[in-house]
This record gives sequence, structure tokens and C-alpha cells, in this order.
Amino acid sequence: MASSKILLITGVSSGFGRALAQEALAAGHTVVGTVRSAQAKHDFDALSATAAFGRVLDVTDFDAIDGVVAEIEANVGPVDVLVNNAGYGHEGIVEESPLSEMRQQFDVNVVGAVAMMKAVLPYMRERRRGHILNITSMGGYITMPGIAYYCGSKFALEGISEALGQEVKPFGIAVTAVAPGSFRTDWAGRSMTRTPRSIPDYDVIFNPIRKAREEKSGRQLGDPRKAARAMLAAIAADWPPTHLLLGSDALGLVRDKLSALKDEIGAWEDVTVSTDG
Repeated sequence: MASSKILLITGVSSGFGRALAQEALAAGHTVVGTVRSAQAKHDFDALSATAAFGRVLDVTDFDAIDGVVAEIEANVGPVDVLVNNAGYGHEGIVEESPLSEMRQQFDVNVVGAVAMMKAVLPYMRERRRGHILNITSMGGYITMPGIAYYCGSKFALEGISEALGQEVKPFGIAVTAVAPGSFRTDWAGRSMTRTPRSIPDYDVIFNPIRKAREEKSGRQLGDPRKAARAMLAAIAADWPPTHLLLGSDALGLVRDKLSALKDEIGAWEDVTVSTDG
């Protein structure tokens, strides 16, 4: 890396967060990582005696976030890069899934990320520099039956990232939404919550999708360490991207979605413009 930075990464116990922290440390950066237990903090601190600093923080503890960020700024140093990685997947058919599970999904994946952004922005704005990476998903572009709440949360984070980027660009702050495809992380395993099935009508459309996901878990194409290096490249770029897809599967599926959307817009163009005047 051309210059050493301080990265604040949420959710560094496993998956992308852990891989990014390790690659960033290897590249000479300082990493502050949020975890949810004292043991996890101890494990993270052990990665480097001089450059890894764990902080116990649940991103849904909204009242605590500002204080934690202020303490990091005072005791570790200026946060150059915030990486909103903390998140999880919810699997469930909409009709079967209670609203409480949707609220929890959005609290972690969206509101927690926004609270983190709001906490670092005053410092970044004052310094007229900074970079925010929001880990979204190809599920922020494409959808499939059974992960509606998850896709909804990632669509939301994509939109918030893009709009925020326009707001803070004049202050030298970049915002990048990073949308991974299928990677060998815990997303479909320990990190996923599943609403119990209750309506047989949905078996035909949903059961094959669940089966395929379970069979693929642990054998996905994507390598989290390579994803981490891609994110570090975006962080080092003079002109970071607004959107960054990771993985050939994400590239193919998102291109297909955009192509289908273009076709549908064209097919209904006459109706669309008929509402003018």
C-alpha cells in the first residue's frame, strides 16, 4: 500500500470482515475491528500487538456507537476508512416470516450501518477526507424467492450508499457499495437465520433453492481473501468506484438483471410516457 491507513471494520470475527482485517494488517494498515464478545475481542487483538484493536460493539446498540467512535478517534487515531461489514442473512418466505424478523434484519444490515456512517462523518468531513465501504450483496441488485427481507435490506443499503456519496463528495469523502456474489463465508451457515416453514403451497418454489444453497455452502466460487484484496485496491484508488461487484457470478447475474430490466422498460415505454401532460 502506498500509505498506511486506519480502518474501522464492523464484524471482524469471521467472513469478509476477518479476511479484510487480516489482509489490511498484512499490508501495513491499522485495523480497529468491532466484535460482540470479550473473547472475540481478545482473539482479534492477538492478530497484531501494534496494529489490531478490538472493540466490543453491537451495531444495533445505536446509543453506544457515537461514544465508541469518539474513543477510537481519541485513542487510536483518525478513522480513514469505515467498512460496514456487520450483517447477516435471513431466509424465509414473506408470508411465513414475522415482521419482527424483518425489523431485526433491517436494524443490523441497514440502520446499524447508517448509525456507523453518521458517527464517522463529522470527523471525516472536518478533515475533508475519508472513505466508507458498505458491504451489500448481489442481493442488492437481484432477488430470489425466500430471501426477500435480506434483499430488501441490501437494496436499501445500495440506495443509501449512492445518495450519501453524492452528499459527501464535495468534502473529499468517497462512498463505495461493495456487492459480493457467493463466497466461502458463513453467510449461508452459522450467520443465517431461518424462519420455520409453515405453508406447503410454497414448497415447490422454495425447497429446491434451499437445497441448492445448503449443497453449495462451503464450496462457493469466491475466495474471501481475494475479495479483501479487491476492497484494498478500491481503498487505495484515487477515484474509488461508487459500485463494486465481486465475483464472476455476481457479474453475470447482475448483467442479466439489468438486461431484463432494459427490455421490460422498452416493452412498456408507450404506457410509461402516456402519463405525461
